[in-house]
Amino acid sequence: MSKTIRLTMAQALTRFLSRQMTEIDGRTVPIFGGVWAIFGHGNVAGIGEALYQVRDELPTFRAHNEQAMAHAAIAYGKANFRRRFMAATSSIGPGALNMVTAAALAHVNRLPVLFLPGDVFANRIPDPVLQQAEDFSDGTATVNDCFRPVSRYFDRITRPEQIIPALNRAMQVLTDPADCGPVTLSLCQDVQAEAYDYPESFFAERVWRQRRPRPDRGELAAAVTALKGARKPLIIAGGGVLYSQASDKLAKFAEGAGVPVCETQGGKSSLPDEHKLNMAAVGVTGTSAANRLAEEADVVLAIGTRLQDFTTGSWALFKNSGKTIIGLNVQPFDAGKHRALPLVADAAEGLAELGAALQGWKAPAAWTDNAATGKKAWQADAAKVTASTNAAFPSDAQVIGAVQRAMGSGVTLLHAAGGLPGELHKLWQAGAPGSYHAEYGFSTMGYEIAGGLGTKMAKPNEEVVVMIGDGSYLMLNSEIATSVMLGLKLTIVLLDNRGFGCINRLQMATGGANFNNLLKDSRHEILPDVDFAAHAASMGAISEKVSSIAGLETALAQAKKNDRTTVLVIDTDPLVSTDAGGHWWDVAVPEVSARPQVNAARKAYDEKRQMQTIGD
Repeated sequence: MSKTIRLTMAQALTRFLSRQMTEIDGRTVPIFGGVWAIFGHGNVAGIGEALYQVRDELPTFRAHNEQAMAHAAIAYGKANFRRRFMAATSSIGPGALNMVTAAALAHVNRLPVLFLPGDVFANRIPDPVLQQAEDFSDGTATVNDCFRPVSRYFDRITRPEQIIPALNRAMQVLTDPADCGPVTLSLCQDVQAEAYDYPESFFAERVWRQRRPRPDRGELAAAVTALKGARKPLIIAGGGVLYSQASDKLAKFAEGAGVPVCETQGGKSSLPDEHKLNMAAVGVTGTSAANRLAEEADVVLAIGTRLQDFTTGSWALFKNSGKTIIGLNVQPFDAGKHRALPLVADAAEGLAELGAALQGWKAPAAWTDNAATGKKAWQADAAKVTASTNAAFPSDAQVIGAVQRAMGSGVTLLHAAGGLPGELHKLWQAGAPGSYHAEYGFSTMGYEIAGGLGTKMAKPNEEVVVMIGDGSYLMLNSEIATSVMLGLKLTIVLLDNRGFGCINRLQMATGGANFNNLLKDSRHEILPDVDFAAHAASMGAISEKVSSIAGLETALAQAKKNDRTTVLVIDTDPLVSTDAGGHWWDVAVPEVSARPQVNAARKAYDEKRQMQTIGD
């Protein structure tokens, strides 16, 4: 008979988490970096007490908002290239639902995070408990069912022994390179406190290692044949390159074959911006250097990318009718998208085997030289739009230039939503792999500051710079206080264009009137005049509002020396964006309108749609 230990379900859960390990650079380290927790009646007595018992092995962090703490946990996993991750626990009801947006973010971006929301009583005796939403026709339904469509694995724990198979399955999903994503274990609050005789073997230390599947021989042969026949090959590097830590393999392959590389939002920093074959951003927010090659490419090797609409220009970017796409991806769902030749494999392993099979093959020199010419022309365009200015209201690009000059490429730059992702994708000159941290899969406003906190936890010795607009800041800023409390310094550059400038520009581009985006165009009695610097200072940050690009660069130099989170505010122009580069994006315009501007925009829209390769 195996030895057992009597624990509550919550105690068993936290003990199990503390015994899960991984290997990074030859060192065995805990795979969980900790647990974010906001306690309420649905988790304080069960999970709360259990976390206290393991607080030295499995640290608990307190946040101010459940969505924010979940964003921080997700950013930690992303910054660790999915090799380590965190958990987040809340009470039932609103606390749990606050994490659903974050769950969707992790689901879209294929990022590991363990959600542990409290749930109703399994025995149902006190129903309806505080914060329970009752379903008149289904006694088993709770609000936590909202996690189901945005979780890779969901389980509701209604008996204490159920945590054994549930946790094993959770770890399989969290560490699987193909199925990786959020896991939700919904913890009935009475069951958290119930005891069970757990086998001691359940708590044995286990080391989880990164699985690296190698390509199928037939798929590899087909990919090799396609590449050998290519006259204009192009590589698209997605986030899978970074999660596989395959940047060195990518550089070796590209250099050996003379194939230019472009990067998605998730894949940016796969190669340093200065690499001669890196054409930088591709797609809707792409550089002219990358997009002109994408339009002509006859073979596209898409590595670790979901090929979402911003990458493909809503499937209007790749204009070569005879093109072949090779989908090198660890997830078959992505590898076969748009009739691609699938090459299902880990990015590093796939690149290594492709390189070996193609040894001696090179892309035509004229194609490689053409790429170099395009890169030089783009760099000149980018230098113009990011140059310093004396304008009272600089553009986002000019602010980006100031941050780049003051902070350099050695920092980790983080952003998520609004106009900044488009400008940064084109213009930021990234350095080391992972130094460009974009959440543009779900593009969640409010991710930025909390995400910066999680990134700093993963990279405590690196400078983390967060760029954020006033709209996102007002949605979620509370973790500035948490960063100060934890001694985790961020440098936050807040661009205030007095509204939702990016969507205002899109509204204008689709023929719409300026309506309900900029504050001045919204219904108001008094226009808000938010003192962002004072607000940040009230949460313990060092803060300053600067009045010029030169002033911003001076303040950034000081921010490097500051001992805690610094927030720098600058007013910007809401109507200016970078015209150079870019590509059409499919945003449907009304077929019928009383406004001639909309009708004109619809006509232009119908013309652009003719470029799309349907079913390709």
